[in-house]
Amino acid sequence: MPKIAAVVPPGVTQFELGVVYEVFGVDRRYLTPDWYDFSFCAGGPGPIRTEAGLLLDTACGLDDLAKADTVIVLPSVHDDQPLDELEDALRAAYDNGARIASICTGAFILGRAGLLDDRRATTHWAHAALLAERYPQAEIDPNVLYVEDDRVFTSAGSAAGIDLCLHLVRLDLGTDIANAVARRMVVPPHRDGGQAQYVDSPLPPCEQETIGPLLDWALARLDEPLTLADLARQANVSVRTLVRRFAAATGTTPLQWVLAQRVRRAQHLLESSDEPVERIASLAGFGTAANLRQHFTRVVGVPPMQYRRTFSGSPASGVA
Repeated sequence: MPKIAAVVPPGVTQFELGVVYEVFGVDRRYLTPDWYDFSFCAGGPGPIRTEAGLLLDTACGLDDLAKADTVIVLPSVHDDQPLDELEDALRAAYDNGARIASICTGAFILGRAGLLDDRRATTHWAHAALLAERYPQAEIDPNVLYVEDDRVFTSAGSAAGIDLCLHLVRLDLGTDIANAVARRMVVPPHRDGGQAQYVDSPLPPCEQETIGPLLDWALARLDEPLTLADLARQANVSVRTLVRRFAAATGTTPLQWVLAQRVRRAQHLLESSDEPVERIASLAGFGTAANLRQHFTRVVGVPPMQYRRTFSGSPASGVA
């Protein structure tokens, strides 16, 4: 079973502390016998005091990071404090083959450890400029939810930490397990890492009707041709109104949303079935294997068959 070590620095923020425990620490062996071996590890001399003043006494220390497959650094209200032993332990864990991840401003700790050098990374949009200023060798993208670059994963603000954690579950244990965890948490099962962060901007006017039924209708017909006119007709609105409502609700266009759902259906079929690529292309609504390969490779980053070799059968050891 994969070993996850969550680093708890002094002044750790409690929301993110709860997120990593909820995703990885809750015993979910009813989903898979390969569920995680999870532990909190003190990022400094303990017991650790959280941002709210609570004391957290962890059973593990920095020496335990060397045994982890994945190390997750939680954010702290004291992210700018040097923690030399922690930074040494993070570098050693990475050199030992572990994945290193951070949530929100935990990226500053990775930056001090040199793990962001020559890598793309992100953090909460409000702190991205400072992160880029302090660590100019890193390429900081303030407009995404999470980033993966050579076994180093960084995420944006609090809710994006949930997205990153579910992404790690998906890489390790597959889509079905990640979706089951998301359902248990009552959160979206998957938001693309490249989706924009929600920044400080006015809220759009509230629509009387929800597009939820339309999304359900479209998801049930992904294997059929779906045009803007089809979607607008089903929603009983004009194409212009549909596009506006879609942008307000999802942050994307109707056809881009449909494409993303088709790619996700293809991912699920590649992981969970032995269907040939031609059949998957039809079931996912791409029509031909060539269309599937083109769109799948552009969105996911690898061709369908390479994705299948990585994720089908057993828990994934690679990364899409």
